Amino acid sequence: MRKITRRSFLTAAAACGAAAALSACGGSSSASSSAAASSTVASASVAAASNGEKFTVGICQLVQHAALDAATQGFEDALTASFGENVTFDFQNAQGDSATCATIANGFVSSGVALIMANATPALQAAQAATNTIPILGTSVTEYGVALGLDNFSGTVGGNVSGTSDLAPLDQQADMIVEWMPEVKKVGLLYCSAEANSQYQVDEVQKYLEAKGVTATQYAFSDSNDLSSVCQKAADENDALYVPTDNTVAANTGIVDGICRPAKKPVFAGEEGICSGCGVATLSISYYDLGYTTGEMAVKILNGESDISTMPIEYTDVTKKYNKAICDDLGLTVPEGYVEIEA
Repeated sequence: MRKITRRSFLTAAAACGAAAALSACGGSSSASSSAAASSTVASASVAAASNGEKFTVGICQLVQHAALDAATQGFEDALTASFGENVTFDFQNAQGDSATCATIANGFVSSGVALIMANATPALQAAQAATNTIPILGTSVTEYGVALGLDNFSGTVGGNVSGTSDLAPLDQQADMIVEWMPEVKKVGLLYCSAEANSQYQVDEVQKYLEAKGVTATQYAFSDSNDLSSVCQKAADENDALYVPTDNTVAANTGIVDGICRPAKKPVFAGEEGICSGCGVATLSISYYDLGYTTGEMAVKILNGESDISTMPIEYTDVTKKYNKAICDDLGLTVPEGYVEIEA
């Protein structure tokens, strides 16, 4: 079975996340951690796998793109490996719309699913707003303290929420940019303003880059409709671009590549899917493994082996990867220690 390790940067990330503001992509409220709520969660979540009882798991995925699809597949595979035909999935795609996430989450509550898997931050926010009793596991969520508006977040959400995070060490992402471009002077940070965790990431990377003497400027777009114009401005004004684990960019990498590659402006990405579409390098995680670990957590909850209110958020290790085709087109020399992204 795949194992996820706790990362040493958790405490630092949590401290930063507590001070960050939520974006407009979804409402937030503090997760309930009362004993009564935990008791209700435990009794509502236990599915007696030993006697073959069947149950339904609701999956709310913000949008379809390679990373989120892989996380969902890993999650389903982990549950199916344990429960076989005794688990069914109600998969719902929100088509990138936060309001649709809320509709989906409320539907899961009405239908009485055994557990909700929320794939990406707006899906998690919607699920948490919809119920404080049904267990909720997030995945592809970068920073839970930011996403849920939690003060003094220390790694465990409490109440009926836990999950896995796709956060790669942000100081190392800044290091990566300078490693590839030692003479870089200006970096544009491209992200969707409707995604709270994208804002968190660019704030942190900006801080780390500026500490290295690099001018880092944020370029926010509101949705896919103005991505092209904002990306063009960022490419015109900078030596390179950085894109966090942003779902809107992930679903529209062709737009970014169509602007930045002809302009010979390298794009450094927060995850492998974005890097495959428009980037030169990334600190990569396996979203399939991330989802699989989320599924393993779900198995423990549904079997009554673990109390979700005490389950810490889990993190994954990263691998340095590069996009050979784009690196070749831009004439970039690949530093040691990077693995080519498989086509």
